[in-house]
Amino acid sequence: MSNDITQLLVDVRAGDKDAESRLIDLVYRELRAIASRYLRGERQGHTLQTTALVNEAYLKLAGRLRTDWQDRVHFFATAAQIMRNILTDYARHRIAAKCGGGLHPVPLHEALVVFEDRLDEILAIDDALCRLERIDPRCGRVVVLRFFGGLTIDDVAKVLHVAPRTVKRDWDYSRAWLRAELNSKFHGFPSEKN
Repeated sequence: MSNDITQLLVDVRAGDKDAESRLIDLVYRELRAIASRYLRGERQGHTLQTTALVNEAYLKLAGRLRTDWQDRVHFFATAAQIMRNILTDYARHRIAAKCGGGLHPVPLHEALVVFEDRLDEILAIDDALCRLERIDPRCGRVVVLRFFGGLTIDDVAKVLHVAPRTVKRDWDYSRAWLRAELNSKFHGFPSEKN
């Protein structure tokens, strides 16, 4: 399937409208899986939140379909970063609105009401991740690709053009660093399987 997606991305870039339709069918399921991984730990039964996040991310990705995608992994790494940005922007807008900032929530306002009690946590994770990215940009990228994107160590190694053992080392370091940063506010950084 990954070769199919890569070929469809090439075909879409070449202007094949039929390929765009087939691409949507193939990637939508994987985009839902990425969104579900990010939203895991939320209350069960809120399928709209995953759907809304996927739809919002896909709208942003659709504007980039003519990008020169390296492969399927590159596409999904970009999707993971877009989802992170959507959720972080959502949290910032909601907190600003609660504080009387006059800002309006992003279009996900009804779909992500489940986040109301976790807005501070989303921002704390994003702030800690931004600090990590300033200290070690590659480690920050590893977290985005592994945690938010759900990519394997081998896939992350391919995206970053490094050895899998380097990704494993960066992942272990990043989780420990983030856990220490977040431990004072929350119960640490959510765990992730290797």
